[in-house]
Amino acid sequence: MPDMNRTSASSSTATLENIAPKPTRTRWIVLLLISFMYLITYMDRSNISVAQPEIAKQFGLSKSAMGLVLAAFTWAYALGQVPSGWFGDRFGPKRVLTVIMTLWSATAVMTGAAFGFSSLFGARFLLGLSESGAFPVASRGMQLWFPRVERGRIQGTTHFFSRLAVAVTPFIAGSILIAFGWRAIFYIFGSLGVLWAIVFSIFYRNIPEEHKGVNRMELAIIRGVNPDGTIKPPAITRVATPWKQILLSPNMWFISLGYFCFFFGTNFYLTWYPTYLREHLHMSIRSLGIWGSVPLLAGMAGDITGGSLSDLIFKTTGKARLARRVVAAPGFLLASVFVIPAALTANKNSSIIYLAASFFFLEWVIGPAWAVPMDVGGQFSGTVTGVMNMVGALGGASTAIVYGSLFNRGYWVAPFVVSACVMVVGALIWTFLIDPELSVVVDAVPRSVASS
Repeated sequence: MPDMNRTSASSSTATLENIAPKPTRTRWIVLLLISFMYLITYMDRSNISVAQPEIAKQFGLSKSAMGLVLAAFTWAYALGQVPSGWFGDRFGPKRVLTVIMTLWSATAVMTGAAFGFSSLFGARFLLGLSESGAFPVASRGMQLWFPRVERGRIQGTTHFFSRLAVAVTPFIAGSILIAFGWRAIFYIFGSLGVLWAIVFSIFYRNIPEEHKGVNRMELAIIRGVNPDGTIKPPAITRVATPWKQILLSPNMWFISLGYFCFFFGTNFYLTWYPTYLREHLHMSIRSLGIWGSVPLLAGMAGDITGGSLSDLIFKTTGKARLARRVVAAPGFLLASVFVIPAALTANKNSSIIYLAASFFFLEWVIGPAWAVPMDVGGQFSGTVTGVMNMVGALGGASTAIVYGSLFNRGYWVAPFVVSACVMVVGALIWTFLIDPELSVVVDAVPRSVASS
């Protein structure tokens, strides 16, 4: 008789499980769509690294002059971060990202139409300005669509696609360069953004509550459930942006400086890496699509590994401070360890393998680095992420100039030593200064109190 009751209870449970609707997975489609945006943006910003030897030859530009052209993007990119992040908070990710994507597609095409240093510099500056809001606004959009325990992984995933773009761009852009010339690269890549903007405007909604493809169970996963069984509302109000708290928060600037160190290290792969392979390691354009992609593929693995590991630790311990720091700080240190032998070895294959190891560990940082502003920024995460990315972009501009100036003088090792030192500083900042649980929008209030 007890066995019959147990069987009956089990059957009832199974019946209820079959009847209860499973949670939809619309948020993962949103993630895929935003990831494609990251892919396109990095194609648009990194394709010039493949074409720059031909551009420099046609316009008679030195490496220092090309360094200024490359830095033009990051200067403008830094300048537009905070305003565009604020736009995303104020007007919603859907409207702002649609406009941004259309504008930067137009400016990408302008690069292909350049006729000298001034027009090339101007086109890259406008590209950086129009693209500046993409990631802060996307972070605000993902914050509204994903629970906190998934944020490291989703940021790792989006940046996986950005590194995928850098990995495949040398092969695709190199093929276009050989077949049609360098200008065609920018015309073809620039058209992709318009197609993305059309799809995004049709499918995306600012909050999952407005999307027909999201059921109550998925919404409960995203928002969480109150003790009375009701689903928590999204963190959206019309209160004024707390500029004073954000800009005077020490934690805000520690987060930003940590990202400066990260951006300094990674921007080499977006700007000077193909030139380094071609002119110092004497690799052909066709070889860039094979060996040249190895470090970038390793970086992609690092994106997923670091973000997923951080989320796993957070889900297990419930301690964001531990989960973010224990991944980011070792990532910086190990990246600095491998970058020096990459520059010192005379064997090109060994150099690429060392660069791959360095980039793998450096990319561990990206998931925690972008999850933290979403956690400590609350409903102002677009603005907070904009501040972080602005300072990071200044690090990227520094990379373009430092590497360009030293390479121009024939110093092929010194830039990597500088990069290693910067990454050690990043490890120290993450170990002792960044607090992933301290809000930057409410004075001295832990994130768990300030936002959800």
